[in-house]
Amino acid sequence: MRSEMERDILKVLVTEEELKARVAEMGVELYEKFEGKNPLFLGVLKGSFVFVADLVRACQLKSDIEFIAVSSYANATSSSGRVKINYDLQQDITGRHLIIVEDILDSGNTLAFLKEYFMTKGAASITIVTLLDKPSRRQKAVYPDLAGFEVPDEFVVGYGLDYAQQYRNVPYIGVLKPEVYSHK
Repeated sequence: MRSEMERDILKVLVTEEELKARVAEMGVELYEKFEGKNPLFLGVLKGSFVFVADLVRACQLKSDIEFIAVSSYANATSSSGRVKINYDLQQDITGRHLIIVEDILDSGNTLAFLKEYFMTKGAASITIVTLLDKPSRRQKAVYPDLAGFEVPDEFVVGYGLDYAQQYRNVPYIGVLKPEVYSHK
């Protein structure tokens, strides 16, 4: 059965099976790096929520989970370059090893902002984990410590990534048809 959302998908970039396999590998890598360190997984809302849930289950570390909500896109297809915190951390991170979990790293504006912000709050270390890396769009010198997949400069949705708050529940990473977002 095709979902109504699938009609808007031009092509599949990363299948559901590929996502599951790569997230499992990433969980093992993080476990090996952070065993015994009680890291704080920090999901960047809303796009990372599906990835965070799967990643922390794959990782099996004693750890905390927090979320932060920032905005730089609104309903646009590219970052405005201005980052605003809409929902901040609820705990002190002094001396903690942070694992920032992001859905996609493209311009680097959000992660550059967050990295500096958390260092000023006293984080012991910051590890950037992103499901998708889109280096062709990079504006800031920010690079992931661990990335799931490199993607081309196309508008992607699914597995938490959205367009205008929709398509987050597509179980794979797909390219959105340009006519879906070009006429709005």
